[in-house]
Amino acid sequence: MTRSIKIGEIGDFMGEQVQKLVEITTLEWEKRVKEKTPVETGVLRLGWQNKIEPYKGVVSNNLIYAEPVCFGNNLPPSWKGEFKTRQGTIAGFPELIGKELESWSKQQYERIKRRD
Repeated sequence: MTRSIKIGEIGDFMGEQVQKLVEITTLEWEKRVKEKTPVETGVLRLGWQNKIEPYKGVVSNNLIYAEPVCFGNNLPPSWKGEFKTRQGTIAGFPELIGKELESWSKQQYERIKRRD
């Protein structure tokens, strides 16, 4: 069923739709990054947080070893210059998830439009 929107309401309507998309995409990114995070004690996986603001979603992990484990940067000396995880994680996996979510978010937006 088609929704009728007055011209003066288009901006508010679109703003609501975009905010819904930001929220579900941020939550999906957090879910996926948690699933892919290698686990030894579980602390790194539990360290992921999201912050959702109007038109902006952020997923972050402030643990000191998140960068080496997730991106392969600033490796500790004990790793002897080699990126390694027990699960064979790919360095930069959070960015790869972001690339996957580009098409996913387009599909989600189409669903949002149809629902409202």
